[in-house]
Amino acid sequence: MMNGTEGDRDRPRDEDRPGDGDRSGDDHVDRLRRQWAVELPDLDTEPMAILGRAFRLSNLVRPSIEATFADFGLDRGEFDVIATLRRSGAPYRLTPTEMYSALMISSGGLTHRLDRLEKAGLIRREKSPRDGRSVLVALSEAGAALAEKAFRTDMASESSFLQALDGREREALAALLRKLIAGIENDQARAEDENAG
Repeated sequence: MMNGTEGDRDRPRDEDRPGDGDRSGDDHVDRLRRQWAVELPDLDTEPMAILGRAFRLSNLVRPSIEATFADFGLDRGEFDVIATLRRSGAPYRLTPTEMYSALMISSGGLTHRLDRLEKAGLIRREKSPRDGRSVLVALSEAGAALAEKAFRTDMASESSFLQALDGREREALAALLRKLIAGIENDQARAEDENAG
């Protein structure tokens, strides 16, 4: 799916190909699909129309999102940690296992983030009141305030990217993406269950 983005500089531009005509409403994925249609006319590139655009969309908005968090002295991974704690609700404490499961990262990756956030005074590690051998990760007051402020700013920024769609179009797109992602997640969960069995 993503192979179409590599080596584009060495290929003729779509507008340079004969018979392309005016396609001012086309996007990057349309141009890639037309190139592949010439090179591999027997191949159905429909997955690129959806998954290629999802990948392209992520690449287009990522710099803005990362810049927003950088304005608050955070990288994306650090924001994910304090946001996970903040949305978990009072008292804003989770075990490391709960955190790296929610964040889908390794325990080692989480430890590195926690070290930086603790040094910044945004989280603290506490002994579990139920089991003194266990540790809880708790959000500090400063961390809770920063997580909320950064998230509010991020949502305002991300909203600006949706201006090309009206309310009904946004709802329809969200519903379709939900259906697609749920289907993929269910398929992967079934595959994991079969492999474990």
